[in-house]
Amino acid sequence: MQEFDPEDVLSRPLMANLATVTEDGAPRNAPVWFVWENSAIWLLGSSDGSAVKHLERDPRCAVEIVHFDNEAGVLLHLGLRGVATVEPMSPDRFKRLLHKYLGPEAGWNEWFIDNVAQIEHPDGRMIRLAPTSIFTNNVSFFRTGPDFAWPPG
Repeated sequence: MQEFDPEDVLSRPLMANLATVTEDGAPRNAPVWFVWENSAIWLLGSSDGSAVKHLERDPRCAVEIVHFDNEAGVLLHLGLRGVATVEPMSPDRFKRLLHKYLGPEAGWNEWFIDNVAQIEHPDGRMIRLAPTSIFTNNVSFFRTGPDFAWPPG
């Protein structure tokens, strides 16, 4: 396997999947936007959201992120595991997260911000995972054979 720098995947506007466990032990998985800051991944949540409730009861979780570019032959898998904490909303961090996915604030959809991504909403929370383990898997050889497409050139 050819290693890759997790920071590369963490800096991209990719979807992450947050895996938690329900009270009866059933697994749950939710796609989320994220930002990587201060050696932790930060995800959005709300006080009444299922992920927050699951993590308040059992903070063990996993986050999986995949960078897949079929045309370029890139397939990178990053797994983060550990114990999450539910933190108060940080409007500044939330804005940085939105910038990552939506670009400059001037281009943000006003309806989306007012109705979905309410930066100042009192129920807003941030899920913080400072991973105890990080797993990388570079399988960027499905087009190239034994030569890896990643890292490029």
